[in-house]
Amino acid sequence: MNIILQLAWRNLWRHKRRTWLTVGAMVFSNTLLVFLISLQLGTYQMMIENTLNAFSGHIQVQHPTYNEDAKIRYSIPNIIQLAEQLRDELSSEAVSARAAAFALASSAQRSYGMQVLGVQPQYEPQVSTLPGLLQEGRYLQDSHAEEIVLGKVLARNLKVKIGDEITLLGSGRDGSFAAAIVSVVGIFDSGIIDLDRNIAAMPLGYFQQLFSMGTHGHNIVVNVPDLFAVKQWQQRINEYITGKPNLIARDWINLQPGLMQAIQADMSSAWFMYGILIILVAFSVLNTQLMSVLERTREFGITMALGLKPGRLSRLILLETGLMALLGLLLGCFIGFLITFYFNRYGFYYPGMEEMADKFNLPDRMYPSVSFISILIGPVIVYIFSLLAAVYPAMRLHFLKPVQAMRVA
Repeated sequence: MNIILQLAWRNLWRHKRRTWLTVGAMVFSNTLLVFLISLQLGTYQMMIENTLNAFSGHIQVQHPTYNEDAKIRYSIPNIIQLAEQLRDELSSEAVSARAAAFALASSAQRSYGMQVLGVQPQYEPQVSTLPGLLQEGRYLQDSHAEEIVLGKVLARNLKVKIGDEITLLGSGRDGSFAAAIVSVVGIFDSGIIDLDRNIAAMPLGYFQQLFSMGTHGHNIVVNVPDLFAVKQWQQRINEYITGKPNLIARDWINLQPGLMQAIQADMSSAWFMYGILIILVAFSVLNTQLMSVLERTREFGITMALGLKPGRLSRLILLETGLMALLGLLLGCFIGFLITFYFNRYGFYYPGMEEMADKFNLPDRMYPSVSFISILIGPVIVYIFSLLAAVYPAMRLHFLKPVQAMRVA
């Protein structure tokens, strides 16, 4: 095997320029794949974090039926106490209780339907970016104050501003009539039209009083430090609430299925382009190895006449290809890692991103994700396709006749 390996390595450098051109194509494609896949995964991570931090959080504790049928009666008893227990259990302040109901909001001029959220003012900034997106006024402060924060579009539709009062009409948890007059203390601009048009927030204590909730609520929102730790935290929460009836912890994939579908669709289109690049490299390898076989036809004929089996020659061609592809893989991974690591540390910026970040309370740079998967998956696929491309030149040797081969000039 050592002799075959040495022979394969020496054969690669019989035509140094051709070998380096093929290896160069592999290195370029592998470097490009490493950076693009890392940037793509980093972008997905940022997109997921920004979407979840805006409103839904990474994990929510709910009544098992609430996610599919968000009715006010599917609630959690003693929700504030349970949220406090989860903060102690998880050693995290990023846990906040919420309640939700639908109400008709009326100003002096207009009326609109909306979803009213009851939130814990002291903990909501830990699980949502909405408190940091106030365009006017202030966020909620007192848990029992008769005040409300509206989305920008909703405030415009109702024609209200800071200090104005609106009337809320809705149904309580016990079927009673819920009515109140609250003051507008803040207007937020999330940049998400559906949120800005349909969402309003008030203190949870006052919400429970207004909608006859007692100690009940509907969601306990949990944010985790690392997106990859969501499953672990979800398992810990489910284990903690096992003894409590009618409770379940759902992760963001169940809470935001459309987000995962959008990522899968984008990944499919991206891999279509990656596939074209990989196929072009495979054809380059096919061309190189086919030329090599054709140039050495007479040589192969002589060795076969001396008793060497075609199978060993085929393995030699595959080994040459494997060595060449391995060289391209190592160099491509190394260069791609250096480029990706640099941007992972200092970020990737393009004009206009800073303004968008300021407006929507988002990071002003994108950071590629550095992991074994992002570094290796592209080059490994190129390596496999390079070996597959060498199958045809190798198979030609199985049908090679020694006498005919030796007659080739």
